[in-house]
Amino acid sequence: MKRRELLAAAAAALAGRGRAAESAIVVDESWHDPARGRDIPVRLRWPAGAAPCALVIHSHGLGGSRAGGAAWGEAWQAAGLAVLHVQHPGSDATVWQEGGLRAARRAASPGEYLARVADAHFLLDEIERRHAAGGPWARVRLDAIGFSGHSFGARLTQALAGEQPPRGARSERVRRIAEPRLRAFVAFSPGYGERGGTDDAALAQRFGAITRPFLAITGSDDDAMLVGDADNARRRAVYRGLPAGRKAQLVLDGADHMTFGGGTGSDVADRRALRRGPRAVALEPQHRRVVAAITTDWWRWRLLGDEAAAQRLHAPAGLAAADLWEMG
Repeated sequence: MKRRELLAAAAAALAGRGRAAESAIVVDESWHDPARGRDIPVRLRWPAGAAPCALVIHSHGLGGSRAGGAAWGEAWQAAGLAVLHVQHPGSDATVWQEGGLRAARRAASPGEYLARVADAHFLLDEIERRHAAGGPWARVRLDAIGFSGHSFGARLTQALAGEQPPRGARSERVRRIAEPRLRAFVAFSPGYGERGGTDDAALAQRFGAITRPFLAITGSDDDAMLVGDADNARRRAVYRGLPAGRKAQLVLDGADHMTFGGGTGSDVADRRALRRGPRAVALEPQHRRVVAAITTDWWRWRLLGDEAAAQRLHAPAGLAAADLWEMG
């Protein structure tokens, strides 16, 4: 091969690598909250190009990390969205190193719940600061930010959307939890504590203030994982409590709690604590495809006004006969 041809081939290879990197940028960082002296690990996925983009913040479940929700983050990134996976110290993967299920139960506390709320408010403040400073964060549309989470992260999602505490538990601190800077929400394995009622009045009191677009995703085998966690009935009751007009629900037949983790990998170290049935494991590839497609269309519709995505959600592809999809 002649020198000219070698140079051309090298240039083409470099350009190809540049395009590949541009289309799949993943950056791990630690953001410091000086007010609390707290370092928050994050994983950022930038979509290809330099055009303005919507942003989705994703919160892992109890015992997870910023690596959680990878299947969802990859799909959303490929669809042109920026994705910020947040890790919550104190209720992250360290609980499995500190004592397994016993440590996990301690981490599922009101104190850790409020720490997660503070994490979310800090992230939005920091995003606004970085947006104003210019650079890549100037791409993010501050009017098109969504929030999602799995399990304990879904509880955070509900709170930020406007869930009200049970009667008798109101306080000024609780009233400040709802976050007006968020435009839409996805809750993977939503729910609420076992003491909450499932009658219409109780559900309306708790979830009736959530008026922004809210998608609840669960499965027929998505049941309680810890003492005090939501059972399957309460996971599905969240949708009933939402006011009509801007809500949706997906219930996948055969899907269990970990179906909706989106690929936590080594983040959930104690597999003995998370035994799964063979049916849920076998169906997981199919379920992941469906969830990735539906949530991607949800974000593109609710954050970007994509009417083609909205039309697809009227009859999503890939659902099995026993799956449930409803919008109301």
